[in-house]
Amino acid sequence: MPKPTDPFEKTSLPPIQKIEFDQPLKWLVMGWKDIARHPFWSLLHGAVMSVAGWLIMLLAHDRFWLLAGAVSGFLVIAPVLATSLYAMSRADERNDKVDAALLIQTWVHWQVHARRDPAGYWSLIQFGLLLALAATGWVVTSSAWITLAANQPIQTPLDFIHHVVLAPQGHVFEIWLLLGGLMAAPIFASSVVSMPLLLDKRVSVWQAVMTSWKAVLAHPIILAFWAFLIMGFAALGCMSLFLGLVFVIPMLGHASWHAYKDLIDTRGLPDRLSTAEDL
Repeated sequence: MPKPTDPFEKTSLPPIQKIEFDQPLKWLVMGWKDIARHPFWSLLHGAVMSVAGWLIMLLAHDRFWLLAGAVSGFLVIAPVLATSLYAMSRADERNDKVDAALLIQTWVHWQVHARRDPAGYWSLIQFGLLLALAATGWVVTSSAWITLAANQPIQTPLDFIHHVVLAPQGHVFEIWLLLGGLMAAPIFASSVVSMPLLLDKRVSVWQAVMTSWKAVLAHPIILAFWAFLIMGFAALGCMSLFLGLVFVIPMLGHASWHAYKDLIDTRGLPDRLSTAEDL
Protein backbone atom coordinates (compact mmCIF):
# COMPACT_ATOMS: atom_id res chain seq x y z
CA MET A 1 0.00 0.00 0.00
CA PRO A 2 1.57 3.33 -1.01
CA LYS A 3 2.55 5.65 1.78
CA PRO A 4 0.44 8.84 1.98
CA THR A 5 2.40 11.80 0.72
CA ASP A 6 2.91 15.00 2.67
CA PRO A 7 1.79 17.92 0.46
CA PHE A 8 4.66 19.99 1.89
CA GLU A 9 7.29 17.28 1.52
CA LYS A 10 8.87 18.59 -1.70
CA THR A 11 8.89 22.28 -0.86
CA SER A 12 11.96 22.33 1.45
CA LEU A 13 9.96 23.61 4.38
CA PRO A 14 11.22 23.42 7.97
CA PRO A 15 9.53 21.07 10.45
CA ILE A 16 6.77 22.31 12.72
CA GLN A 17 7.35 21.84 16.45
CA LYS A 18 4.83 20.66 19.02
CA ILE A 19 3.28 23.30 21.26
CA GLU A 20 0.77 23.30 24.11
CA PHE A 21 -2.70 24.83 23.95
CA ASP A 22 -1.78 27.59 26.41
CA GLN A 23 1.33 28.55 24.44
CA PRO A 24 -0.26 31.73 22.97
CA LEU A 25 -0.71 33.06 26.51
CA LYS A 26 2.96 32.37 27.18
CA TRP A 27 3.86 34.28 24.01
CA LEU A 28 2.01 37.31 25.37
CA VAL A 29 3.89 37.03 28.67
CA MET A 30 7.21 36.84 26.83
CA GLY A 31 6.14 39.83 24.76
CA TRP A 32 5.60 41.86 27.93
CA LYS A 33 9.00 40.77 29.23
CA ASP A 34 10.61 42.07 26.04
CA ILE A 35 8.80 45.38 26.51
CA ALA A 36 10.08 45.54 30.11
CA ARG A 37 13.65 45.05 28.88
CA HIS A 38 13.40 47.86 26.32
CA PRO A 39 10.37 49.98 27.23
CA PHE A 40 11.33 53.11 25.31
CA TRP A 41 12.04 51.47 21.95
CA SER A 42 9.16 49.03 22.24
CA LEU A 43 6.54 51.60 23.20
CA LEU A 44 7.87 53.97 20.54
CA HIS A 45 6.64 51.47 17.93
CA GLY A 46 3.22 51.48 19.55
CA ALA A 47 3.17 55.27 19.70
CA VAL A 48 3.95 55.51 15.97
CA MET A 49 1.11 53.10 15.17
CA SER A 50 -1.21 55.05 17.46
CA VAL A 51 -0.38 58.29 15.64
CA ALA A 52 -0.97 56.52 12.32
CA GLY A 53 -4.40 55.47 13.58
CA TRP A 54 -5.18 59.07 14.52
CA LEU A 55 -4.11 60.22 11.05
CA ILE A 56 -6.44 57.68 9.44
CA MET A 57 -9.27 58.86 11.68
CA LEU A 58 -8.49 62.50 10.86
CA LEU A 59 -8.56 61.88 7.12
CA ALA A 60 -11.71 59.73 7.17
CA HIS A 61 -13.57 61.05 10.22
CA ASP A 62 -16.61 62.10 8.17
CA ARG A 63 -16.59 58.99 5.99
CA PHE A 64 -16.89 56.16 8.50
CA TRP A 65 -17.62 53.64 5.76
CA LEU A 66 -14.04 54.28 4.63
CA LEU A 67 -12.63 54.53 8.15
CA ALA A 68 -13.85 51.05 9.12
CA GLY A 69 -12.10 49.46 6.15
CA ALA A 70 -8.98 51.62 6.43
CA VAL A 71 -8.36 50.78 10.09
CA SER A 72 -8.80 47.05 9.56
CA GLY A 73 -6.65 47.24 6.42
CA PHE A 74 -4.01 49.09 8.44
CA LEU A 75 -3.94 46.15 10.88
CA VAL A 76 -3.47 43.71 8.00
CA ILE A 77 -0.03 45.15 7.20
CA ALA A 78 0.98 45.33 10.89
CA PRO A 79 3.19 42.18 10.61
CA VAL A 80 5.49 44.08 8.23
CA LEU A 81 5.41 47.27 10.29
CA ALA A 82 6.48 45.23 13.35
CA THR A 83 9.68 44.00 11.68
CA SER A 84 11.98 45.96 13.98
CA LEU A 85 10.16 44.55 17.02
CA TYR A 86 11.10 41.07 15.80
CA ALA A 87 14.67 42.30 15.38
CA MET A 88 14.70 43.54 18.97
CA SER A 89 13.56 40.18 20.32
CA ARG A 90 16.12 38.40 18.14
CA ALA A 91 18.87 40.74 19.41
CA ASP A 92 17.95 39.89 23.00
CA GLU A 93 18.28 36.18 22.23
CA ARG A 94 21.71 36.80 20.70
CA ASN A 95 22.78 39.16 23.53
CA ASP A 96 23.19 41.93 20.96
CA LYS A 97 22.69 45.59 21.79
CA VAL A 98 19.23 47.05 21.26
CA ASP A 99 19.41 50.71 20.29
CA ALA A 100 18.47 53.18 17.59
CA ALA A 101 21.19 51.80 15.29
CA LEU A 102 19.61 48.33 15.40
CA LEU A 103 16.18 49.68 14.49
CA ILE A 104 17.50 51.81 11.64
CA GLN A 105 19.71 49.03 10.29
CA THR A 106 16.82 46.55 10.42
CA TRP A 107 15.03 48.64 7.80
CA VAL A 108 17.92 49.93 5.69
CA HIS A 109 20.32 46.95 5.55
CA TRP A 110 17.95 45.22 3.10
CA GLN A 111 18.60 48.03 0.63
CA VAL A 112 22.30 48.41 1.41
CA HIS A 113 22.94 44.74 0.67
CA ALA A 114 20.49 44.22 -2.17
CA ARG A 115 23.36 43.38 -4.54
CA ARG A 116 24.84 40.79 -2.19
CA ASP A 117 21.52 39.10 -1.47
CA PRO A 118 18.95 40.24 -4.07
CA ALA A 119 16.55 37.39 -3.31
CA GLY A 120 16.59 38.32 0.37
CA TYR A 121 16.01 41.98 -0.36
CA TRP A 122 13.06 41.34 -2.64
CA SER A 123 11.52 38.80 -0.28
CA LEU A 124 10.73 41.54 2.25
CA ILE A 125 9.46 43.89 -0.46
CA GLN A 126 7.33 41.19 -2.07
CA PHE A 127 5.71 40.13 1.18
CA GLY A 128 5.01 43.72 2.13
CA LEU A 129 3.40 44.33 -1.25
CA LEU A 130 1.27 41.21 -0.89
CA LEU A 131 -0.06 42.39 2.46
CA ALA A 132 -0.57 45.92 1.16
CA LEU A 133 -2.53 44.50 -1.78
CA ALA A 134 -4.66 42.44 0.61
CA ALA A 135 -5.26 45.48 2.80
CA THR A 136 -6.26 47.57 -0.21
CA GLY A 137 -8.61 44.83 -1.38
CA TRP A 138 -10.30 44.77 2.00
CA VAL A 139 -10.65 48.57 2.15
CA VAL A 140 -12.32 48.56 -1.27
CA THR A 141 -14.54 45.56 -0.43
CA SER A 142 -15.55 46.93 2.97
CA SER A 143 -16.26 50.42 1.66
CA ALA A 144 -18.24 49.16 -1.32
CA TRP A 145 -20.38 46.80 0.77
CA ILE A 146 -21.23 49.36 3.46
CA THR A 147 -21.97 52.05 0.86
CA LEU A 148 -24.21 49.82 -1.22
CA ALA A 149 -25.96 47.84 1.52
CA ALA A 150 -26.64 50.49 4.17
CA ASN A 151 -29.99 52.24 3.83
CA GLN A 152 -28.47 55.60 4.86
CA PRO A 153 -25.13 57.34 4.17
CA ILE A 154 -22.51 56.19 6.70
CA GLN A 155 -20.43 59.19 7.75
CA THR A 156 -19.97 58.91 11.53
CA PRO A 157 -19.50 56.12 14.08
CA LEU A 158 -23.11 56.62 15.20
CA ASP A 159 -24.27 56.16 11.60
CA PHE A 160 -22.32 52.91 11.46
CA ILE A 161 -23.91 51.66 14.69
CA HIS A 162 -27.45 52.70 13.75
CA HIS A 163 -27.54 51.73 10.07
CA VAL A 164 -25.04 48.85 9.93
CA VAL A 165 -24.60 47.21 13.35
CA LEU A 166 -28.23 47.69 14.44
CA ALA A 167 -29.84 47.54 11.01
CA PRO A 168 -33.25 45.87 11.49
CA GLN A 169 -33.04 43.92 8.27
CA GLY A 170 -30.63 42.93 5.55
CA HIS A 171 -27.93 41.51 7.87
CA VAL A 172 -25.52 44.21 6.68
CA PHE A 173 -23.24 43.94 9.69
CA GLU A 174 -23.23 40.14 9.75
CA ILE A 175 -22.30 39.97 6.08
CA TRP A 176 -19.61 42.62 6.63
CA LEU A 177 -18.11 40.48 9.41
CA LEU A 178 -18.36 37.37 7.22
CA LEU A 179 -16.53 39.12 4.38
CA GLY A 180 -13.87 40.27 6.82
CA GLY A 181 -13.45 36.77 8.21
CA LEU A 182 -13.18 35.23 4.75
CA MET A 183 -10.40 37.66 3.86
CA ALA A 184 -8.69 37.63 7.26
CA ALA A 185 -8.36 33.84 7.62
CA PRO A 186 -6.03 33.23 4.63
CA ILE A 187 -4.10 36.42 5.42
CA PHE A 188 -3.48 35.23 8.97
CA ALA A 189 -2.54 31.75 7.79
CA SER A 190 -0.07 33.27 5.32
CA SER A 191 1.53 35.69 7.76
CA VAL A 192 1.50 34.13 11.23
CA VAL A 193 5.27 33.35 11.06
CA SER A 194 6.23 34.64 7.61
CA MET A 195 7.76 37.99 8.50
CA PRO A 196 9.91 36.78 11.42
CA LEU A 197 11.06 33.87 9.23
CA LEU A 198 11.99 36.19 6.36
CA LEU A 199 13.91 38.41 8.78
CA ASP A 200 15.74 35.54 10.45
CA LYS A 201 16.46 33.02 7.69
CA ARG A 202 17.38 33.09 4.03
CA VAL A 203 14.12 31.83 2.56
CA SER A 204 11.87 32.90 -0.28
CA VAL A 205 8.44 34.47 0.14
CA TRP A 206 6.93 31.19 -1.10
CA GLN A 207 8.78 29.17 1.56
CA ALA A 208 7.81 31.63 4.30
CA VAL A 209 4.12 31.68 3.35
CA MET A 210 3.91 27.90 2.91
CA THR A 211 5.71 27.38 6.24
CA SER A 212 3.13 29.64 7.84
CA TRP A 213 0.30 27.59 6.32
CA LYS A 214 2.01 24.40 7.41
CA ALA A 215 2.11 25.67 11.00
CA VAL A 216 -1.59 26.58 10.91
CA LEU A 217 -2.55 23.17 9.50
CA ALA A 218 -0.43 21.45 12.17
CA HIS A 219 -1.99 23.43 15.03
CA PRO A 220 -5.34 24.78 13.77
CA ILE A 221 -7.07 25.10 17.15
CA ILE A 222 -4.13 26.65 18.98
CA LEU A 223 -3.42 29.16 16.22
CA ALA A 224 -7.13 29.98 15.93
CA PHE A 225 -6.90 30.86 19.63
CA TRP A 226 -3.82 32.97 18.86
CA ALA A 227 -5.72 34.74 16.06
CA PHE A 228 -8.60 35.39 18.48
CA LEU A 229 -6.20 36.95 20.99
CA ILE A 230 -4.61 39.12 18.30
CA MET A 231 -7.98 40.35 17.04
CA GLY A 232 -9.24 40.94 20.57
CA PHE A 233 -6.26 43.02 21.66
CA ALA A 234 -6.18 44.89 18.34
CA ALA A 235 -9.88 45.72 18.75
CA LEU A 236 -9.27 46.99 22.29
CA GLY A 237 -6.39 49.10 21.02
CA CYS A 238 -8.52 50.68 18.31
CA MET A 239 -11.63 51.17 20.46
CA SER A 240 -9.56 53.11 22.99
CA LEU A 241 -9.16 55.84 20.35
CA PHE A 242 -5.94 54.10 19.30
CA LEU A 243 -4.22 54.91 22.60
CA GLY A 244 -4.17 51.25 23.55
CA LEU A 245 -2.08 50.50 20.47
CA VAL A 246 0.87 52.05 22.32
CA PHE A 247 0.98 48.86 24.41
CA VAL A 248 -0.82 46.36 22.18
CA ILE A 249 1.42 46.69 19.12
CA PRO A 250 4.76 46.03 20.88
CA MET A 251 3.22 43.24 22.96
CA LEU A 252 1.88 41.45 19.87
CA GLY A 253 5.02 42.18 17.84
CA HIS A 254 7.39 40.71 20.40
CA ALA A 255 4.99 37.84 21.09
CA SER A 256 4.86 37.01 17.39
CA TRP A 257 8.62 36.53 17.38
CA HIS A 258 8.32 34.02 20.22
CA ALA A 259 5.45 32.31 18.40
CA TYR A 260 7.73 31.87 15.38
CA LYS A 261 10.58 30.48 17.51
CA ASP A 262 8.31 27.98 19.27
CA LEU A 263 6.50 26.87 16.10
CA ILE A 264 9.30 26.49 13.55
CA ASP A 265 12.39 24.30 13.72
CA THR A 266 14.80 26.42 11.67
CA ARG A 267 18.00 24.50 12.35
CA GLY A 268 18.16 23.33 8.74
CA LEU A 269 17.76 26.79 7.24
CA PRO A 270 20.64 29.16 6.42
CA ASP A 271 20.81 32.34 8.47
CA ARG A 272 20.17 35.63 6.82
CA LEU A 273 23.21 37.83 7.31
CA SER A 274 22.85 39.65 10.59
CA THR A 275 22.99 43.43 10.68
CA ALA A 276 26.32 43.40 12.49
CA GLU A 277 27.87 41.07 9.91
CA ASP A 278 26.42 43.07 7.04
CA LEU A 279 27.78 46.34 8.26
